[in-house]
Amino acid sequence: MKYNLTGEGYEVVTAKDGDEAIEKARRTQPDLVVLDVMMPRKTGVEVCQILRAQAAFKDTLIIFLTAVNDDGSQIRGLETGADDYLTKPVSPKVFISRVNALFRRLNKTEVKTLEMENIKIDPERFMVQVDGNDIVLAKKEFELLYLLAQKPGRVFLRNEILNQVWGNDVIVGDRTIDVHIRKIRQKLGIDCVTTVKGVGYKFEL
Repeated sequence: MKYNLTGEGYEVVTAKDGDEAIEKARRTQPDLVVLDVMMPRKTGVEVCQILRAQAAFKDTLIIFLTAVNDDGSQIRGLETGADDYLTKPVSPKVFISRVNALFRRLNKTEVKTLEMENIKIDPERFMVQVDGNDIVLAKKEFELLYLLAQKPGRVFLRNEILNQVWGNDVIVGDRTIDVHIRKIRQKLGIDCVTTVKGVGYKFEL
């Protein structure tokens, strides 16, 4: 993978275990981190959690590339903030295409702060304020809320949410969306996300 990424013009830094990955990530500030679930010293999920907890890595793309393909591991990887989860075997061409697609999607993202009544959503800081109080959401929780809040009152279908927040190449179940919606409601302490039974979700105050 290093050989193929380098051939595409990417500068690649490798690490032999989770601790070294964190240390090198802090030192080099990469645009993309590729993790395996099973790694020495710290697992890929632990590394992902540690990096996502730091403001310096809020915009860093994180991909799991692993032979671990059970649903539970995929859900944990995505819920800790990964942008994609690929299971081996995967061809270098497919892997490169997924990386390039993530960067294209990231570069197309329009960033603007949303302010409505008692809530402010700031995508630059990945921060939400409710009645002036800062609320910290996980990366995917924030992206889901931001997607819904950009068009208040509009019902977003489940498949639409999966495609826009997790990407149409990532396989996750409806339960993943439900878990993220529940956490958003709990953290914000206000009922701003409405469930449209059998259809999807909408943002309204």
